[in-house]
Amino acid sequence: MSEHGSTERSGTGNSVRGEPAARTAIVTGGSRGLGRALAEALAGDGWIVVVDGRTLRSGIAAEIPGVVPVPGDVTDSWHRGLLLETALETGRLDLLVNNAGILGPSPQPALADYPPEALRSVFEVNVVAPLALTQLALPALRDHGGAVVNISSDAAVGAYPGWGGYGAAKAAVEQLSNVLAAEEPKLRVWWVDPGDLRTQMHAEAFPGEDISDRPLPSSVTPAFLSLLERRPESGRVRL
Repeated sequence: MSEHGSTERSGTGNSVRGEPAARTAIVTGGSRGLGRALAEALAGDGWIVVVDGRTLRSGIAAEIPGVVPVPGDVTDSWHRGLLLETALETGRLDLLVNNAGILGPSPQPALADYPPEALRSVFEVNVVAPLALTQLALPALRDHGGAVVNISSDAAVGAYPGWGGYGAAKAAVEQLSNVLAAEEPKLRVWWVDPGDLRTQMHAEAFPGEDISDRPLPSSVTPAFLSLLERRPESGRVRL
């Protein structure tokens, strides 16, 4: 990417003083489902959106103007560094959306039968990696009074048989978010429950079942954009 300065760079909206007019976000897990829907909504609202995903295609940049693809796995420390580096090439970072996650075994087993190695993987992707990326991003987010959005689930607060592994990971995400909000009062930290959506992950949670009655991920993006506009106090949000 070009140097920051008095020359405006196409697609970034840089001002003559080197400060980009466009806000910049990182959205993990942006190859499909809710992550892609959020990336589309943010880009449509004028944001520069750096997205990642293990199956992310570079062609997404042509499909969604304003999106900068960085394919990779968020559990990889080198990849997390590249995500932040790419975002900061715009000159700022305003928003981190930790959306990437995995369900775990499908069909989901009861806790009595839950493989410990599978549980470790669920926590690595859903809890450890988002925290590690947040740690990297915090200095840049502080510079602009930014926000962290951690995608959660009603499984974090409800006792649903078969959802013990995933639910425990999301409960950990919610408590990490809660403490982060107390430790970073100048930022906004929201842990967001988007509800049941028609996604591949939700289909994996109910193998063989018809989930076509669930709303599409795009149905919650207006509420997400409204959240960013209103900037309520840090806390749990149900879209």
